[in-house]
Amino acid sequence: MQPDRTSELVELLRQRILILDGAMGTMVQQHPLSEDDFRGNTPHCSHAHLPDTLPEQKGNNDVLVLTRPDIIASIHDAYLDAGADIIETNTFGASRIAQADYGLQDNAREISRAAAALARQCADRATEKTPDKPRFVAGALGPTNRTASISPDVSDPAARNITFDELVAAYREAMEGLIEGGVDILLIETVFDTLNAKAALFAAEAFFDGAGQRLPIMVSGTITDASGRTLSGQTPEAFWNSVRPYAPLAVGLNCALGAELMRPHIEALAHVADTFVLCYPNAGLPNPMSDTGYDETPETTARLVREFAEQGWVNILGGCCGTTPAHIRAMAEAVRNATPRTKTGTS
Repeated sequence: MQPDRTSELVELLRQRILILDGAMGTMVQQHPLSEDDFRGNTPHCSHAHLPDTLPEQKGNNDVLVLTRPDIIASIHDAYLDAGADIIETNTFGASRIAQADYGLQDNAREISRAAAALARQCADRATEKTPDKPRFVAGALGPTNRTASISPDVSDPAARNITFDELVAAYREAMEGLIEGGVDILLIETVFDTLNAKAALFAAEAFFDGAGQRLPIMVSGTITDASGRTLSGQTPEAFWNSVRPYAPLAVGLNCALGAELMRPHIEALAHVADTFVLCYPNAGLPNPMSDTGYDETPETTARLVREFAEQGWVNILGGCCGTTPAHIRAMAEAVRNATPRTKTGTS
């Protein structure tokens, strides 16, 4: 495991608002990648070559850390250059559960380890350039493509296509790879089903107990629509109370909504959480007419999240789908002199 940098991170969070990076998937989509790129069969690819027996890999962005690490590294570097203090590993769908769609379930740990090592290299290079601005790596743990709380069959409410124990095992495997690769933080993100998140938190606790060392954990839920609830039906306040017993370093919201629509939900979370709060919204709503596919410009997103900072709601700001290094640079500039959230929760 990496040396524990929790105290360093906490001190920085008390001093200023930290900047998380932006979208990975929509940045990858800006590169005209072929099936051969994903399989490792072009001159630009690394030494990794996937077997011809595997199903189609195009769209499996996580495997690019093995076959086109140059592209993933360039995205990390762009966000670091834009001012990100924390970069996420390219592992949103790297779990055994999600990788089974591509026949790579047995490579899940390898993908996570490679992604973490790649992000670690990029972050350390950036820190060497600016030692007064240390950079951190967050190991991204996406929600998987299964849900523990909701039936996949409308005619059978009791049906499930995943068990809690299966989720725990998959999350632990991914975490082990991320930690072997050198992450500083575990980020359980885009939580639409809190039971999935609890499986990840349980897996982390079990691993830490066995390892005798801990890493800070951040948890970020997603409000899926105008109802103000997660897909499994929780309000931000209920979501916080569900994960609070695990004492995450930070709790927050990301994805699904742009900053404008996320505003009341991040406010609600900030009023109850007695820990640091993070927020990384989409660049507005999808818009096929824009260059990025989303409707908020960097200036618009930066203006909106600055209001969050001025209200004292946030400690970490970044971007999700549709955001670019330009969005992150604008955000970093907008909150450069803002005071980080210091309120304690009321829950």
